[in-house]
Order: sequence, then structure tokens, then C-alpha cells
Amino acid sequence: MRVIGNDGGNLGVLTTSEAIKIAREQELDLIEISPTTNPPIAKIMDLGKYLYQQKKKQKESAKNAKEVELKSIQIGIGTSSHDLEMKAKRIDDFLKDGNRVRVEMRLKGRTKYLEKGFLEERLSRILHLISEKHKVADGPKKSPRGIMAIIEKTS
Repeated sequence: MRVIGNDGGNLGVLTTSEAIKIAREQELDLIEISPTTNPPIAKIMDLGKYLYQQKKKQKESAKNAKEVELKSIQIGIGTSSHDLEMKAKRIDDFLKDGNRVRVEMRLKGRTKYLEKGFLEERLSRILHLISEKHKVADGPKKSPRGIMAIIEKTS
């Protein structure tokens, strides 16, 4: 295995028993860093310090990660163009914040049985009003209360 010393210097390729012997002489631990490489990589260091550093890295990455929420906007089949513009502005705000948006067109009574192409065209009216660059991640597809699509921001 390839062994890295406590100071970060490369000690070369050693057998496991030689590496353990060197670690014991320095009163430190032999920690296998990358077991899948050929040869495996191990480092001589204090195990408590290593675990502390790993936990610290994990906390730092969790702090920087932003959780993406799924926001929801509902429209009707006969929603006026002005109302659609207002809802498109809300969707723009959600997308700027990095959230995904579910646009759901609620259907009542007979409107549930209208032609699917017609319903998708009515749903696409609001999608054309969104000024942020976006893509349709899922849909348009039937939902229990109508037809819906999930959109997200593109880079």
C-alpha cells in the first residue's frame, strides 16, 4: 500500500506490516484513506484528529447545501391573461430562488373530460409567460384534480 506520513510526505509503497510498524513507532494510527485505488492509499495520523476533520468537512458541506423546495401554483381553465401574468411573476420569483414549481390547472366537472391536447395548450399559456430560463422537468400529465407540470430553472 502507498503510505503518506503524518507531515503529508509520501513514504512510498510499503507492506501493511511495515506501515503499521512505522505508525506504532510514531505513536499514531494507520488509516486507510482510499481502499479502491491500486495500490491502496493509507495515511499515518491520529484517528481522533481524522474523525474530527471528516465531521468538520461534513458540517461545512451541509451548511453550504441549499434545500430545493417544490412550490405550487394553481390556475383554472378560464384564468384571465392578467391573472396568468401575475402568477408567472410569482413563478419567476420562485425559480430565481432556485426552487422547483408545480403548475397545476384545476379542472372541475365536465372540464376533466376535455381533450388532452386542448388542456395542455391551456397550461402552456402560463409557461410561455415565464421570463426565467426554465425547463419542464415532469409533465404535463394528469393529476387527481386536473393536469400539472413541474418546472425548474436551467443553468
